[in-house]
Amino acid sequence: MPDLLIELFSEEIPARMQARAAEDLKSRMTNGLVEAGLTYAGAAAFHTPRRLALAVEGLLDASPTLREERKGPRVDAPEKAIEGFLRGAGVARDDLKVQDDKKGQVYVAVIEKPGRPAAEIVAEVLESVIRNFPWPKSMRWGSGGLKWVRPLHSILCVLSDESGASVVPLELDGITASDKTWGHRFMAPAQISVTNFEDYAAKLKRAHVVLDASERADHIWQDATNQAFAAGLEVVEDRGLLAEVAGLVEWPVVLMGDIGSEFLGLPPEVLQTSMKEHQKFFSVKNSKTGRIEKFITVANRETRDNGATILAGNQKVLAARLSDARFFWENDLRVAKAGMGEWSDSLTNVTFHNKLGSQGERIDRIAALARDIAPMVGADAALAEQAARVAKADLSSEMVYEFPELQGLMGRYYAEAAGLPADVAAAAEEHYSPLGPTDTVPTAPVSVAVALADKIDLLTGFWSIDEKPTGSKDPFALRRAALGVIRLVTTNGLRLHLDRLFDAQILRHRINPDGSSDESLLNDLLDKIAHHGVFGSAVRTVLDGVDNPPAWLTKIIKHEPDLSDDLLSFFHDRLKVHLRDEGIRHDVIDACLAKDGSDDLSLVVKRATALGAFLATDDGENLVQGFKRANNILSQAEEKDGVSYEFGADPKFAEDASETALFDALTATKPKIDAALEAEDFEGAMAAMAGLRAPIDAFFEAVQVNSDNQVVRRNRLNLLHTIRETCLRVADLTRLEG
Repeated sequence: MPDLLIELFSEEIPARMQARAAEDLKSRMTNGLVEAGLTYAGAAAFHTPRRLALAVEGLLDASPTLREERKGPRVDAPEKAIEGFLRGAGVARDDLKVQDDKKGQVYVAVIEKPGRPAAEIVAEVLESVIRNFPWPKSMRWGSGGLKWVRPLHSILCVLSDESGASVVPLELDGITASDKTWGHRFMAPAQISVTNFEDYAAKLKRAHVVLDASERADHIWQDATNQAFAAGLEVVEDRGLLAEVAGLVEWPVVLMGDIGSEFLGLPPEVLQTSMKEHQKFFSVKNSKTGRIEKFITVANRETRDNGATILAGNQKVLAARLSDARFFWENDLRVAKAGMGEWSDSLTNVTFHNKLGSQGERIDRIAALARDIAPMVGADAALAEQAARVAKADLSSEMVYEFPELQGLMGRYYAEAAGLPADVAAAAEEHYSPLGPTDTVPTAPVSVAVALADKIDLLTGFWSIDEKPTGSKDPFALRRAALGVIRLVTTNGLRLHLDRLFDAQILRHRINPDGSSDESLLNDLLDKIAHHGVFGSAVRTVLDGVDNPPAWLTKIIKHEPDLSDDLLSFFHDRLKVHLRDEGIRHDVIDACLAKDGSDDLSLVVKRATALGAFLATDDGENLVQGFKRANNILSQAEEKDGVSYEFGADPKFAEDASETALFDALTATKPKIDAALEAEDFEGAMAAMAGLRAPIDAFFEAVQVNSDNQVVRRNRLNLLHTIRETCLRVADLTRLEG
């Protein structure tokens, strides 16, 4: 069985595209080979800046000959039917056989498809793969029509076995396949001939090309950490940068350089970001002070002066970049120490969204909501409002304009420079968090209040203008914002009625009152909604004693809670995804969301966790089956009879001991469940409910519910209603699967 080696040699491929391209080459080639009848034992793909390579082991030397017998029409069928069969099978009349069938004699065509040699199939598949390769961006060059990410110089395509190696015949827009490649562009530019993958990898390494990207990355990281350790420092880990740098070099040479002393006073995050974004440098820090003191760069060649010239050039460019960063920092500190008012004022002229107003208006809404949320999360209301008003001020700073990824972090530095309280400064950095499912969740009360207000305002705003996520499109990251709210609530164990907060904030988006009296009336209304409940009763309370309500308030009296309900449903969908990742079944979550208090996410999670654990036990599983049996019998009887059996069962009509025992068990269990639910002890409620398993099982074993005695039948159906209502107090078990 031969082995196949392919290399596509080109100008430098962007680092971000290399790994995916190597996998695409592997999957498309192997899929094409298998579809053509060539199976293989194994395949591996490799990439460097100038080449994509694929090694396929144990390939068949030819596709198998295929023989198919295709049954056709009867021998006495119309001539046109027979001719159509001949065309479809691709055979002549003389090639047909006659075969007995249960319907009589029929024609049978024997179709034989001869196998093809591997080289022919490989050439055909490879040409198709190259011409249809899924690059994110591609280009044409010269006068040819071929497209590739960068100009393609050569194609290496070799089949090898024990008898030797042969080049696969292939010509593609003037490029003829061969057994030739090239080594390092500068250190070994001569042409290389290869026979198989082992020969290819070995000769490339001698020509200063490390074929395996993971090997290049491991070498970079090991050498960088060793050099830093020798200097008493450590490299700041950045796996994304490591993968990118490994895709920029074929022969990595690690060099450590110095940062000018005049830049060491910059925040370490500024140094790290500037060096990473502009120079692709790793930061090297003093582990005792946290200060960035040196940098690591990776060259693509060895030099006679051991990289001294390369380092000198890099340090010169770095000094220019860091001079800009220092200029931004010093200018920003001047504004920050003056109270950041200049930045906050400028945000009133920055549009957040053409339907949602300016950043300044958004900050006003966030500040008001943060003040409402503060007492619910144990934060000082004044501090929460102050933090919300300065949290986004750094968006106007020069540093964040240059490095947007530093927003929030620079806000903390500037708030500290302005002499603001530590909680306010921390909230400026943390209010964007969490940014994803693994990001750290803030726990400081002021940070939590502002983070919740920021995300809820974002969600209610876009819901107000009907800009919701659709399918895979979510341009405003609303799913991420909802997950952030969920993680803030559940991680901190917060007890919030989200529907009230949604309703209050949706009104803030829709109302712009004129005059101080209207402002006072609006604030009173929003306070009642946020703290005391539903919209209608809040409006009625506010209107009590108001003879002539203002026009804006009259307008919203007809407000319907559809938006906040829809937004809460969106949160429930996100919560299901979040809890499924933690091992809680989706039907268990649905069973808990169906109960009152579904806007209290901590309560839902607590209930779902208890129910999930209960269902994992034998008692839980069997009790649910008993409940479903009772519910099915009762539902069928109610549908058949056209009545509801919910008027209370009477023990005096019990005819069997198991029936009496079930009455006693239900009577004893209900107060226990009620007490446990009142205390939100869902584990206790489940444990009390588990005690019903045995009497319910015994009841169904001994008793026929649909008795011929109609009095007894009605009583037993009413008893099933008691079972259903008792179990449904814990969760809506009808939503469980199975």
